[in-house]
Amino acid sequence: MSYLYKDIVQLAYQGLRAANIPHDAAAETALFLALAEVDGLASHGLARVAQYCGHAKHDRINIHAQVKTQRYKTACALVDGQDGLAFPALKHATDLSVKLASQNGVGLVAIKNTHHFGVAGHYTEAAARAGYISLLLGNTPAAMPMAGGTKAVFGTNPLAIAFPVPGKEPLVIDMSLSAVARGKLLVASKKGESIPLGWALSADGKPTTDPNEGLKGLMVPLGGDKGALLALMIELMAVGLSGSHFSYEADTFFSMKGNKPRLGQLIITIDTGIPGKGIYRSRMQDLLKTFVSDTGIRLPGQRRFAQRKQAMQSGVSVNEAVVQEITSGIQSGWNK
Repeated sequence: MSYLYKDIVQLAYQGLRAANIPHDAAAETALFLALAEVDGLASHGLARVAQYCGHAKHDRINIHAQVKTQRYKTACALVDGQDGLAFPALKHATDLSVKLASQNGVGLVAIKNTHHFGVAGHYTEAAARAGYISLLLGNTPAAMPMAGGTKAVFGTNPLAIAFPVPGKEPLVIDMSLSAVARGKLLVASKKGESIPLGWALSADGKPTTDPNEGLKGLMVPLGGDKGALLALMIELMAVGLSGSHFSYEADTFFSMKGNKPRLGQLIITIDTGIPGKGIYRSRMQDLLKTFVSDTGIRLPGQRRFAQRKQAMQSGVSVNEAVVQEITSGIQSGWNK
């Protein structure tokens, strides 16, 4: 069954409110979850509502969090999410990074004490639409080993960067550093489907096609050791500049009980005027002309935007098991 964007927003909002999450946090979170659904990223959409509500019920989220900001020197700041849902803190940090970049040429904002922060590219896309280059990286609960290791030390540690393109959609590069985002295992589990070999390992280190075994085990790093080292870079940047938990200090998202994850992110937003007036625009246009000459090229982010445009007009198919899960949660108050 197809659902319109506004209906997805409303379903997510009602689900979150049923767990006593306050209006503002629920409304902002619902917008991002719905955007993930229409972008074709179900692993970061409605499938997360039950998870967030369970965490709220078991005190893994501070439902009364108020985002706080501490400026540092001229172009930097630290945003404290106060253990709440991450979306209000990340949106605030993105807007602040754009403001700092407009004033100083660059804006660097570290974010601490947050939770699952959704689709990284949504934040950098917003900055790119305002005319800025923007890079976001963050850590997640441990799911991958260090190069040569067998124990989960790093999260899938996503990163995204977006570049404005005059008169066109921005280029958005958005990826986790595991072979696939861990949320895809969550979606497969809810659908009762298997996963391809090469996505995850079981708790005893063996390749598995069972998403539930993969959620209990390890994710396979993207590109082997190189992916693990990139995850280390993100870990050090996100944690070192925010004071947040390392990935191995945060309990898995896939259990309702556990600690407050207190994860960290870093967003760096840059004014494209650094090389001189019009130079960034000219260089970008030259690159795009080169791409046009190769008919097989698919530019990063464009499939997402095409999916979004179509879904905004005609709706998007949503996993009915997830819809029923949220509906039941609303009716029961997530079992009070």
